[in-house]
Amino acid sequence: MNNGSGALFFAPLKKMPAQGVAVTLLLLAAVLALFNGSMSLPFQALLSGSSDGQSFAIEQAVLWHIRLPRVVLAILVGGSLAYAGAAIQGLFRNPLAEPGLIGVASGSALAVGLYIVFLDGVLSGYWALYGLNLFAFAGGCIASFLVLKVVRHWAAGSVTVLLLVGLAFNAITMSGNGLLTFISDDQQLRTMTFWTMGSLGRSEWGSVVASATLMIPALFWLRRYGVALNLMQLGERETEYSGFDVRRIQRNVIVASAVLVGAAVAAAGIIGFVGLIVPHLVRLVWGANHRTLLPLSFLLGGALLVFADTGARTLISPAELPVGVVTSLLGGPFFLWLLISQFRKNRL
Repeated sequence: MNNGSGALFFAPLKKMPAQGVAVTLLLLAAVLALFNGSMSLPFQALLSGSSDGQSFAIEQAVLWHIRLPRVVLAILVGGSLAYAGAAIQGLFRNPLAEPGLIGVASGSALAVGLYIVFLDGVLSGYWALYGLNLFAFAGGCIASFLVLKVVRHWAAGSVTVLLLVGLAFNAITMSGNGLLTFISDDQQLRTMTFWTMGSLGRSEWGSVVASATLMIPALFWLRRYGVALNLMQLGERETEYSGFDVRRIQRNVIVASAVLVGAAVAAAGIIGFVGLIVPHLVRLVWGANHRTLLPLSFLLGGALLVFADTGARTLISPAELPVGVVTSLLGGPFFLWLLISQFRKNRL
């Protein structure tokens, strides 16, 4: 890619420790999110307890039961989307391959829609807590495997075909969601709209625990394939010569990515472009070694979504924008720039 101008722009960051920059941005995003919103919380007063008793109790409740679970869930969702995006890009050896663009997110969304219309309120106990996540995971897995199978059969290694097939699956799943919207009642329609536009407005500690239960094992599982993803950049044949089972790598990376994306969609709906923007910027600034690319993508993906959610809560306060709209406004121009850069590279 012709990224000379981008490399020049980010040159100062290359001299800084990557982990330090990522952690600093994440902490800064978290602090801003915790104390800013439609109700501003006094930082010093909360620490010292100098507010009057009733105000202090209200501020503590807002901080610990509304803001903090929302920030933690935003970190988990944004980090998981960026982590899965980095792995998918490494697997397909192209920065244009993103979970949302190859059907994983839309497959998860369709499965969530089926759950909302036909099973929400019917199940209880364990299934009521994890059913939505499991449906989202299954939908993401099915969509990703279908896309991969079609691409392998017709044009193995063609990123253009990959994107076109992904767009076709997105269109199919959008049609399915449209049909579900048509047959849903008012409550189901509001819930479907929440998933379609992406929002962290229903964050609570229960959803944080349910998401973390699926995301954390998948993060560690995917972390094991850092070296294999590095070798995949040389090609499938070279990876096999190094003693790795390419089919197994592809299957496990896709399954782990589907777990991450499915849990993210179940928790916050469709939030696009985080898995595209963050891994590409990390690769541009600090290189393409997946042993560092993956954890850095998680940290910066979490920071990006926390910043975006803070903007969504404060830009038109007291009303709230869907965070998926904010990330799309950021990611759309970035994706266009990335496409133009790829075309220029192919011309040279």
